[in-house]
Amino acid sequence: MNADVIEKYAKLAIKTGINIQKGQTLVIRTPIECAEFARKLAEIAYDEGARDVVISWRDEQFSRLRYLKAPFEVFEEFPDWQKEFYTSHSLKGAAFLSVSAEDPEILKDVDPKRIATATKTANIALEEYRDRLMNNYNVWSIISIPTKSWARKVFPGIPEEEAVEKLWEAIIKVVRADQDDPVAAWKRHKEELDKKIEFLNSSRFRYLEYRNSLGTDLRIELHQDHVWLGGPEYSRDGVEFFPNMPTEEVFTVPLKEGVNGVAVSSMPLNLNGNLIEDFSLTFKDGRVVDYKAKRGQEILKHLIETDEGSHYLGEVALVPYDSPISRLQVLFYNTLFDENASCHLALGKAYPSNIKNGDKLSKEELKKVGVNDSLEHEDFMIGTRDLEIIGTTFDGKKIPVFKNGNFTV
Repeated sequence: MNADVIEKYAKLAIKTGINIQKGQTLVIRTPIECAEFARKLAEIAYDEGARDVVISWRDEQFSRLRYLKAPFEVFEEFPDWQKEFYTSHSLKGAAFLSVSAEDPEILKDVDPKRIATATKTANIALEEYRDRLMNNYNVWSIISIPTKSWARKVFPGIPEEEAVEKLWEAIIKVVRADQDDPVAAWKRHKEELDKKIEFLNSSRFRYLEYRNSLGTDLRIELHQDHVWLGGPEYSRDGVEFFPNMPTEEVFTVPLKEGVNGVAVSSMPLNLNGNLIEDFSLTFKDGRVVDYKAKRGQEILKHLIETDEGSHYLGEVALVPYDSPISRLQVLFYNTLFDENASCHLALGKAYPSNIKNGDKLSKEELKKVGVNDSLEHEDFMIGTRDLEIIGTTFDGKKIPVFKNGNFTV
């Protein structure tokens, strides 16, 4: 990939994704395979006025080795220094940028219980840090670049170098870094998302009813004070940032106990280095009461059974089937991309910002008004070309929201 284009992408991530502020610290979480790009991000951040840049490296090959060789009890422990690293930086107002570029099957031969235990242990230890990000006390963003193992999975059967190049091309295109002025392109994109948000918020839907030929037949009751969001968000200090690059979704919060029916996956879910494929979830009064998967059943089980809140939905997201990512006809095996090619739902914690004045409510107050809480927040895709969604307003009017997989407006 052309070095100038990569630099343009890095600048977009720093200036638009997290919108670094002068004097602010940037924390970059990245695989070691992406070291060169991480250093470019750091260089640009310093040039834009960052006080400091701190990099937290991830080594998925070592993680796999540790999962296979270490005694089980180590996955029930979380180092104090790691908890202090993320919590203290968040309390000091740092910005957090994550590079999502994992091998989708790196942990396929690891005992799922080990992964689930380690994930839950980390989520408990980092709860304060995660809550601060989900409540927008800190700006944060997720981006991605190719790694060899990931590219081979997305584009099998071709030389590795060619696969990496094709994945670069796809990523650069969907984040609009191939355009002359990517920052201006994202401003135009924000305006398009705002039109969808205005339609949804002005309609004040009480229910959304989903149906498609895969077997999804689902009725979701939305919270009476729900707010649709999409594109940029704003920190408590009023700084605009884009949590996901790319992003094509508009999303809100369901009423915790208001989900009934069946949701059938339309894409594999890459969860912690394992794939869950061809799965479905059955909901009754909001709770998952049955689930099955042709592949990854045990991984799905551990996800749902993380805690009580992981049995419920925390997010409802709408993405047109004809989104720029979907039109590429590329299955990324990476939720950052696949969720922006398909309508999706999320098991687990809801974003307080999706409730009117939700940022002013405590955890206990949010729970009392039917907003889900959990250690998890995991998106899974259900959108298809033939998906139809009918909305019912609080005054009983029925309005088509999606027809043939796309918005009706």
